[in-house]
Amino acid sequence: MKIIINNASGTPIYEQIVSQIKNQIMSGELAEGEALPSMRLLAKEQRISVITTKRAYEELEREGFINSVVGKGSFVAPQNIEMIKEQRLREIEDKLREIIDTAHLSGIDKEELKEMIDLLSEE
Repeated sequence: MKIIINNASGTPIYEQIVSQIKNQIMSGELAEGEALPSMRLLAKEQRISVITTKRAYEELEREGFINSVVGKGSFVAPQNIEMIKEQRLREIEDKLREIIDTAHLSGIDKEELKEMIDLLSEE
């Protein structure tokens, strides 16, 4: 498992960890049942607090991406294909909202946005 922390980012470290692990699970890089590094090991490797890794793992477990077993560790949970698709749709919607807001501020109308999407889809 590869995690890259960007200390210059405005995103909290635990959110960066959550996001990267989710992406690795959804892309298949981390397979169902695969063990994640212990919270202590991840904290040591990333030079961050164990509290930060604990918070990230708790968030991943709450969202159904991992299962934690006391004394054994944390493992990638079986993934529901519909849950993964729904997660991706939410991410796309968030990015589209941001794009639409930026377009409005820039004076770009809906037709210009559609044209841009069509052109980029062809690449």
